[in-house]
Amino acid sequence: MPNHVVYIGLGSNLGDREANINGAIRRMGLLAQTLVARQSSVIPTKPVGGPPGQSDYLNAVVEMSTEMEPAQLLLGLLSIEGAMGRNRGREVRHGPRVMDLDILLFDQVVCNQPGLTIPHPRLAERMFVLIPLAELVPDLRHPILKLSIRQLLEQAGSAPPSPGAPPI
Repeated sequence: MPNHVVYIGLGSNLGDREANINGAIRRMGLLAQTLVARQSSVIPTKPVGGPPGQSDYLNAVVEMSTEMEPAQLLLGLLSIEGAMGRNRGREVRHGPRVMDLDILLFDQVVCNQPGLTIPHPRLAERMFVLIPLAELVPDLRHPILKLSIRQLLEQAGSAPPSPGAPPI
Protein backbone atom coordinates (compact mmCIF):
# COMPACT_ATOMS: atom_id res chain seq x y z
CA MET A 1 0.00 0.00 0.00
CA PRO A 2 1.24 3.53 -0.69
CA ASN A 3 2.47 5.65 2.18
CA HIS A 4 0.86 9.09 1.95
CA VAL A 5 2.20 12.27 3.54
CA VAL A 6 -0.59 14.27 5.14
CA TYR A 7 -0.78 17.57 7.02
CA ILE A 8 -3.50 17.96 9.65
CA GLY A 9 -4.51 21.26 11.24
CA LEU A 10 -5.49 21.17 14.91
CA GLY A 11 -7.37 23.81 16.87
CA SER A 12 -8.91 24.05 20.32
CA ASN A 13 -10.48 26.87 22.32
CA LEU A 14 -12.42 25.04 25.03
CA GLY A 15 -11.14 23.45 28.22
CA ASP A 16 -7.44 22.72 28.63
CA ARG A 17 -6.48 23.68 25.09
CA GLU A 18 -2.89 22.44 25.31
CA ALA A 19 -3.98 19.08 26.74
CA ASN A 20 -6.58 18.86 23.96
CA ILE A 21 -3.93 19.41 21.27
CA ASN A 22 -1.57 16.87 22.86
CA GLY A 23 -4.40 14.36 23.34
CA ALA A 24 -5.49 14.66 19.71
CA ILE A 25 -1.93 14.13 18.50
CA ARG A 26 -1.59 11.07 20.73
CA ARG A 27 -4.88 9.68 19.37
CA MET A 28 -3.82 10.35 15.75
CA GLY A 29 -0.72 8.28 16.43
CA LEU A 30 -2.98 5.39 17.40
CA LEU A 31 -4.87 5.36 14.08
CA ALA A 32 -4.25 2.18 12.10
CA GLN A 33 -1.60 2.37 9.38
CA THR A 34 -0.61 5.86 10.52
CA LEU A 35 2.51 7.45 12.02
CA VAL A 36 2.76 10.98 13.38
CA ALA A 37 6.09 12.13 11.96
CA ARG A 38 6.39 15.61 13.51
CA GLN A 39 4.43 18.57 14.75
CA SER A 40 4.73 22.32 14.56
CA SER A 41 4.88 24.69 17.46
CA VAL A 42 1.55 25.40 19.12
CA ILE A 43 0.46 29.00 18.55
CA PRO A 44 -2.28 31.11 20.16
CA THR A 45 -4.71 32.76 17.73
CA LYS A 46 -7.88 34.80 17.78
CA PRO A 47 -11.10 33.08 16.63
CA VAL A 48 -12.02 33.68 12.98
CA GLY A 49 -15.73 34.21 12.37
CA GLY A 50 -18.37 32.70 14.60
CA PRO A 51 -20.05 34.17 17.64
CA PRO A 52 -18.34 36.99 19.55
CA GLY A 53 -16.79 36.41 22.95
CA GLN A 54 -15.04 33.13 22.15
CA SER A 55 -11.79 32.24 23.87
CA ASP A 56 -8.58 32.32 21.86
CA TYR A 57 -7.51 29.16 20.09
CA LEU A 58 -4.37 27.13 20.23
CA ASN A 59 -3.42 25.86 16.78
CA ALA A 60 -0.81 23.49 15.41
CA VAL A 61 -0.11 21.33 12.37
CA VAL A 62 0.96 17.68 12.37
CA GLU A 63 2.74 15.85 9.58
CA MET A 64 1.68 12.22 9.32
CA SER A 65 2.33 9.30 7.06
CA THR A 66 -0.56 6.94 6.47
CA GLU A 67 -1.62 4.06 4.29
CA MET A 68 -5.24 5.21 4.57
CA GLU A 69 -7.05 6.90 1.74
CA PRO A 70 -8.46 10.40 2.34
CA ALA A 71 -12.06 9.39 3.16
CA GLN A 72 -10.85 6.70 5.56
CA LEU A 73 -8.51 9.16 7.30
CA LEU A 74 -11.33 11.71 7.59
CA LEU A 75 -13.48 9.13 9.39
CA GLY A 76 -10.63 8.49 11.82
CA LEU A 77 -10.21 12.22 12.50
CA LEU A 78 -13.96 12.70 13.01
CA SER A 79 -13.90 9.80 15.45
CA ILE A 80 -11.11 11.49 17.42
CA GLU A 81 -13.07 14.76 17.54
CA GLY A 82 -16.15 12.92 18.78
CA ALA A 83 -14.20 10.98 21.42
CA MET A 84 -12.85 14.29 22.68
CA GLY A 85 -16.36 15.73 23.07
CA ARG A 86 -17.03 17.52 19.79
CA ASN A 87 -20.59 17.24 18.49
CA ARG A 88 -20.60 18.73 14.98
CA GLY A 89 -24.38 18.39 14.76
CA ARG A 90 -25.00 20.72 17.72
CA GLU A 91 -22.29 23.33 17.38
CA VAL A 92 -22.46 26.84 15.94
CA ARG A 93 -20.51 27.31 12.69
CA HIS A 94 -17.04 28.69 13.54
CA GLY A 95 -18.05 28.46 17.19
CA PRO A 96 -16.03 27.23 20.14
CA ARG A 97 -14.81 23.66 20.07
CA VAL A 98 -12.81 21.22 22.12
CA MET A 99 -11.00 19.96 19.03
CA ASP A 100 -11.04 20.72 15.33
CA LEU A 101 -9.04 18.46 13.02
CA ASP A 102 -8.75 19.36 9.33
CA ILE A 103 -6.97 17.59 6.51
CA LEU A 104 -4.99 20.45 4.99
CA LEU A 105 -2.93 18.58 2.40
CA PHE A 106 -2.80 14.92 1.40
CA ASP A 107 0.20 14.29 -0.86
CA GLN A 108 -0.60 16.37 -3.96
CA VAL A 109 -4.18 15.04 -4.05
CA VAL A 110 -6.99 17.31 -5.21
CA CYS A 111 -10.35 16.04 -3.99
CA ASN A 112 -13.74 17.71 -4.03
CA GLN A 113 -16.39 15.39 -2.63
CA PRO A 114 -19.29 16.13 -0.31
CA GLY A 115 -17.77 16.53 3.16
CA LEU A 116 -14.17 16.26 1.94
CA THR A 117 -12.22 18.93 0.07
CA ILE A 118 -8.45 18.60 -0.30
CA PRO A 119 -6.49 20.79 -0.15
CA HIS A 120 -8.47 22.53 2.56
CA PRO A 121 -10.47 25.24 0.73
CA ARG A 122 -9.40 28.10 3.05
CA LEU A 123 -5.82 26.99 3.61
CA ALA A 124 -4.30 29.89 1.65
CA GLU A 125 -6.09 32.57 3.68
CA ARG A 126 -5.72 31.29 7.23
CA MET A 127 -2.64 32.48 9.04
CA PHE A 128 -3.37 30.13 11.96
CA VAL A 129 -2.73 27.24 9.57
CA LEU A 130 -0.08 28.78 7.32
CA ILE A 131 2.27 29.79 10.16
CA PRO A 132 2.63 26.29 11.65
CA LEU A 133 2.57 24.66 8.20
CA ALA A 134 5.39 26.95 7.04
CA GLU A 135 7.39 25.91 10.10
CA LEU A 136 7.24 22.30 8.90
CA VAL A 137 7.31 22.55 5.10
CA PRO A 138 7.92 26.10 3.84
CA ASP A 139 8.80 24.94 0.32
CA LEU A 140 5.93 22.48 -0.16
CA ARG A 141 3.75 23.60 -3.07
CA HIS A 142 -0.01 23.89 -2.91
CA PRO A 143 -1.33 21.40 -5.51
CA ILE A 144 -3.78 23.85 -7.06
CA LEU A 145 -2.25 27.30 -6.52
CA LYS A 146 1.29 26.04 -7.31
CA LEU A 147 2.74 28.42 -4.71
CA SER A 148 4.90 27.33 -1.80
CA ILE A 149 3.53 27.50 1.74
CA ARG A 150 6.06 30.30 2.37
CA GLN A 151 4.67 32.26 -0.60
CA LEU A 152 1.09 31.70 0.58
CA LEU A 153 2.06 32.91 4.04
CA GLU A 154 3.69 36.02 2.60
CA GLN A 155 0.60 36.73 0.48
CA ALA A 156 -1.81 36.20 3.36
CA GLY A 157 0.30 38.38 5.66
CA SER A 158 0.34 41.27 3.18
CA ALA A 159 -3.34 41.09 2.24
CA PRO A 160 -5.59 43.68 3.83
CA PRO A 161 -7.99 42.17 6.38
CA SER A 162 -11.45 41.32 5.13
CA PRO A 163 -14.09 43.82 6.26
CA GLY A 164 -15.32 42.84 9.69
CA ALA A 165 -12.78 40.03 10.05
CA PRO A 166 -11.26 39.69 13.50
CA PRO A 167 -7.48 39.82 13.77
CA ILE A 168 -5.60 36.53 13.58
